[in-house]
Amino acid sequence: MSAETVSVTGWGRTAPTAARLIRPRTYEEAVAAVRDCGARGGIPRGLGRAYGDAAQNAGGAVLDMTALDRVHVIDAAGGIVLCDAGVSLHRLMRVLLPLGWFVPVTPGTRHVTVGGAIGADIHGKNHHVSGSFSRHVLSFELLTADGEIRAVSRGTPLFDATTGGMGLTGVILTATVQLQPVQTSLMSVDTERARDLDDLMARLSATDDYYRYSVAWIDLLARGAATGRAVLTRGEHAPLDALGTRARRDPLAFRPAQLPAPPAVLPEGLLNRRTVGWFNELWYRKAPRARTGQLQKLSTFFHPLDGVPHWNRVYGRGGFVQYQFVVPYGREDALRRVVRRLSERRCPSFLAVLKRFGDADPGWLSFPLPGWTLALDIPAGLPGLGALLDGLDEEVAAAGGRVYLAKDSRLRPELLAAMYPRLDDFRALRAELDPRGAFVSDLSRRLDL
Repeated sequence: MSAETVSVTGWGRTAPTAARLIRPRTYEEAVAAVRDCGARGGIPRGLGRAYGDAAQNAGGAVLDMTALDRVHVIDAAGGIVLCDAGVSLHRLMRVLLPLGWFVPVTPGTRHVTVGGAIGADIHGKNHHVSGSFSRHVLSFELLTADGEIRAVSRGTPLFDATTGGMGLTGVILTATVQLQPVQTSLMSVDTERARDLDDLMARLSATDDYYRYSVAWIDLLARGAATGRAVLTRGEHAPLDALGTRARRDPLAFRPAQLPAPPAVLPEGLLNRRTVGWFNELWYRKAPRARTGQLQKLSTFFHPLDGVPHWNRVYGRGGFVQYQFVVPYGREDALRRVVRRLSERRCPSFLAVLKRFGDADPGWLSFPLPGWTLALDIPAGLPGLGALLDGLDEEVAAAGGRVYLAKDSRLRPELLAAMYPRLDDFRALRAELDPRGAFVSDLSRRLDL
């Protein structure tokens, strides 16, 4: 087991803090690390794709779990995998796709670990159909603060506290996950343009149930009658008979393309209103008004940014803030006001996506609830950004919505209880399970989790 003191940030590259980074290579080393994490406690970390401070721990320990990455058992008939929590979704795709199985839920990057997927209870383009990742987890093994390894089954309080619990109930060591059957590694994709936000919401509401996967890119710099104009993309796993003769020779091939990484140092202010405005105009205009049945690679449909290593560098040294919220159905007025405020403020976000969520998931701090969710990236140095987002937090909370803790880096703690009604239950279980505060993060200190 190795250990060194390093500076740690989230994927947004903001608010770095120093911590002792520990890399256990066996379960026994993980137990030893938890029992000896020190007065400032420790927090598990996967591949570092949480955008904010959820996997940081100033002055304490951070447990890098990526060395525990074995795939133990695959039930190729039933579509069930037992693996270490340090296994990435990328690796699972490489192993499972040739067998005709796909991960049940994937976010916008495949470079997240199974443990991180459970701890953040990740969602994807299919939440309205499939729910979040935890809905497909059958059980997991959890290393708790007392150094014991517990078998945790779905439907129990510890399961529901851990799924979405941001690593604060313990270290997930292994997980058993139910998979999604597929015939090919291609997607059949329909694309259309929406002229404004109301047009977009109407299209999504009317036809989303016909698709397993659905997402809309929104131009947040468009104003006036075009406010909220969007490109709507929906898809299904392509069946074998949709492929041409050549593609049928290897229908489950998984060969994601990769571009060169951007330079380690880029000019500050590269992403501004002018450059993002040009990009948004080009992206909207080049999208077809309506196209159906286009075949795309899985990596193109689900993870386009993974093709650019370290794409987060394009925001410069100052980094960026990812802001994601959800408001319930019936509160579309709140969504309209938020989009209008962002548009009027001319927020230079070229990654703004709107999705519809289905039924809420059982995790006490799980983010999704039935409603509309908008996620966007904003350069951290944008003048007045803090005041703008504080105002949006209040708008979201008043509408009965919430922000996503896996992407948060600046929410005020007084709004948390209104957003997460099971917060007191979570705190009580943590106090009972971890009285000495073995598991702690910059996020948990900031929000008093």
